[in-house]
Amino acid sequence: MDNRAAIREFLASRRARITPEQAGLPAYGGNRRVKGLRREEVAMLAGMSIDYYVRLERGNLAGASDTVLEGLARALQLDDAERAHLFDLARAAEPTPARSRKAAPATVPASVQLVLDAVNDAPAWVRNARHDMLAANRMARALYSPLLADPRRPANSARFVYLDPASHDFFQDWERAADDIAAMLRSEAGRNPHDKLLIELIGELSTRSEDFRTRWAAHNVRFHRTGLKKLRHPVVGDLDLTFEAMEFPAHPGLTFLAYVAPVGSPTADSLKLLASWAATTEVPQH
Repeated sequence: MDNRAAIREFLASRRARITPEQAGLPAYGGNRRVKGLRREEVAMLAGMSIDYYVRLERGNLAGASDTVLEGLARALQLDDAERAHLFDLARAAEPTPARSRKAAPATVPASVQLVLDAVNDAPAWVRNARHDMLAANRMARALYSPLLADPRRPANSARFVYLDPASHDFFQDWERAADDIAAMLRSEAGRNPHDKLLIELIGELSTRSEDFRTRWAAHNVRFHRTGLKKLRHPVVGDLDLTFEAMEFPAHPGLTFLAYVAPVGSPTADSLKLLASWAATTEVPQH
């Protein structure tokens, strides 16, 4: 990953989205040639010199202190995910990073699979930061049968969304799913820019999908910890699922996801049908 280019494009894109009015600044004249804030306006808001800000936006975050980064985050009105991404980019810019991150894990311990198998009434699965499905219980394999229909393993949600036409039927809001996946991969690229398999995945998606290229160029980042997942399963139909995503402190890089629905809701009834279908139809994970 080109860290300097990522810094340059991230800062420029965040600056371009903020108007002077949103930043609490007077907008003199009606013919601003710059979309969003000017560099000198960001520098003033962040409490730094224009020369120093220009250096940062050219991609040189090496040596920037936490105080400088916090000031920059406030000036650009970054949310929590964007702030974390800025700090990740700054760490990657250091000539000798304090500690290099391990590549995303490719397998799960047997104990994690046992935890998944103990969850009987809800789809539950584990992914890494490349969005490889590494382990799943029977309900999750049934739920994600369209994803697992591709024999390539490990099954990968990003490839499914961008490269498999079946994803447009599976995700009721495909645009949102595509936005989320690109934003999460962009976040991971900032955290772990030297993950070879991640670089290969992003290269493959960029080569084969214009939808991905457009979203990747936007430099949006996002946390994906809880929310609503609206799916259309080929057997049980529409599902409005609440999901929770949790990390394993003992197994860095693994994320546990579980999908549930309120008792008595149409989706809860559909999950019962899914469980019946799963009991008679084995969807291979490996």
